[in-house]
Amino acid sequence: MSADELKAKIRDVPDWPEKGVIFRDIMPLLADHEALNETIDHIAAWAKPKKPDIVVGGEARGFFIGSAVAYSLGCGFVPARRPGKLPLATIGAEYALEYGTNALELQADAFEGGSRVLIHDDVLATGGTSKAMAGLVEQLGGDVVGMAFIIELDFLNGREQISDYDVFSLIHY
Repeated sequence: MSADELKAKIRDVPDWPEKGVIFRDIMPLLADHEALNETIDHIAAWAKPKKPDIVVGGEARGFFIGSAVAYSLGCGFVPARRPGKLPLATIGAEYALEYGTNALELQADAFEGGSRVLIHDDVLATGGTSKAMAGLVEQLGGDVVGMAFIIELDFLNGREQISDYDVFSLIHY
C-alpha cells in the first residue's frame, strides 16, 4: 500500500481534544491488517540500516507500532510513559503540546548507556514530545539514531524542533 492509501485509513475527528483541533485517528489504520502490516514494514525498512538496539515508543499510540517495529527489527522496546505509570526509579521531562503541556518518563535503567535508540510516536506535531523523549534517551546515555512517525503535521513545523535528528514520517498533512 502506498502512503496515500494508508492516509485514506486515517479518520479526522474535528474539535478533539479541544475546539479547533483536528485529531488524526489512526485506529482505523490499526484495525486493517494489511494497512497495519504495511505501516510497520515501511517504518522498519527505514529504520533497519540504523541498527537500533532499542525502540522507545511514546505513550500511548507510540506503543502500538513501536513495539511491532522493535519485533520486526529484532531489538528491544521501551515505553515512554506518563508520570507515575512506571515502577522503580524514573527520569522525566515536561514538554509543550500544540494545545497544552504534558510529561513523559523512562525507567532509569531502561537500557544500557551507548545503546542505539530509535524513537517512535504516532504523530509529529510541534516536536515537543519527540524532543523530550530524545532528551531522556540521551540523559540515560543512549544514542538517538532516528525518529519515525506514522503522521507528520507539516504546518506545525515540529521537524524544526528535532532538526538535529534523522526523521522519517510516512504520511504528511
